[in-house]
Amino acid sequence: MARKIDWTAEARADIRALDRPTAMRIFDGIYRYWCTAEGDVKALQGKHAGKFRLRLGDYRVFFKPTGEILRILNVRHRSEAYR
Repeated sequence: MARKIDWTAEARADIRALDRPTAMRIFDGIYRYWCTAEGDVKALQGKHAGKFRLRLGDYRVFFKPTGEILRILNVRHRSEAYR
């Protein structure tokens, strides 16, 4: 099975709401993480247990890796990320 990045409808809406340069930086960061496992990634706890966050500047990408699939759950500005 090929490695795949899967976006939820909520994550797609989040990325569409961003300006193009910011969205491209986020795409690049996600791709770099998926290919090399490099990045500021942290496992979340509490009500977000089982999920991870990737910090990309002022934005947080919440995801859940499942085998060969990286499921992007949402993309939020750091001021709104943990509400």
